[in-house]
Order: sequence, then structure tokens, then C-alpha cells
Amino acid sequence: MTCISLQLQPLTTTEIPQVLALDQACFGGLWTKDGYLREMESPNSTVLILPAPTKENCLMALGCCWSIVEEAHVTIMAVHPDFQGQGLGQLILLGLLRDAWLRGLERATLEVRESNTAAIALYKKFGFTTAGRRKKYYQATGEDALIMWRKGLDHPHFSDQLTQWEKMVGDRLAKKQWSWQKT
Repeated sequence: MTCISLQLQPLTTTEIPQVLALDQACFGGLWTKDGYLREMESPNSTVLILPAPTKENCLMALGCCWSIVEEAHVTIMAVHPDFQGQGLGQLILLGLLRDAWLRGLERATLEVRESNTAAIALYKKFGFTTAGRRKKYYQATGEDALIMWRKGLDHPHFSDQLTQWEKMVGDRLAKKQWSWQKT
């Protein structure tokens, strides 16, 4: 059985229409075109996308992370509903954490809906722990957000952890006939 190769890459202006469609499918239009353009232009922001290799002009996933002093703040993670449950969120998160490590950041943080058990499980798999709660953080629903943290990105052995995660993610993707090579 042949695996289809995936390519995690930075967002460029060419993919803005696709990223807006993915944002709409996952969040109902959380960020605007100008918002994504600002993120692309900021030296403190990383926006990674995962184009669908079998569908032209379609993105399977995206993630964004800000570098704030010594902290990586994951601001958005999305996997298109048609591609959820295949390990693509793991690939995006791995890419963001690897970027944070390359930038020399010490820790990572994010907020997640307390009802989003799949995302919480994903973050825990990568060493995030719950550090607190933001009451009524999500305006549309009034739902609380959990604040999650991951320390130790600056630890000397974090590169070993990245290697272990790369294997874990590669194995997970292979089960769905995907392959991925670190760039």
C-alpha cells in the first residue's frame, strides 16, 4: 500500500483563500484575511498549513503560534472536519513546538474549550497540563477555556522528545496511509 506524502509548510499569500475556507469550516470565520496577513508578516508569529495532496486548493489543517518573550502561545489549531482523527493535529502541533524550540523558547501555552476533549487529549499527549481556567472565555457560548502549559522546551533533552514525537506522529499518519518527512 502506497502512502501519500504530506508537506507541512508556512502559510503564504497564495493560500489565503484556502485558509479562510478552513477557518470558516472549523470556527465559523474566527480570523479575517487581514488577521492572517498580519500573522504572516509578524516576525514573532508562525503560521503552518497542511495542504491536501489529493485535493487542489484545499487545506487539511493549520496552526499558529506567537513568540512572546520566552513563551510560545498557540493561538489557533484547526483540522478540517473531513480530515479529523487522522493524526494531522499531532503533525501541526509538532511543527509549532519544533518551531518554538528552534526559536529558543522556554515553554508553550494555549487556551482550549473545556468541552473539546479531543483537543485536550492531543495537548496532553504532547506534555501540556492544565494550569487554570478562563471563565466564559468563548463569547458565543459563554464556555470556559482551560489554560494549558508545556514547560521544558529549553531543556537540553527536548530535542530527544521531539524525535520521539516525530516517530509517534509518523506511525499515526502511516495508519491512515499518510507519510511525512521533517523539513
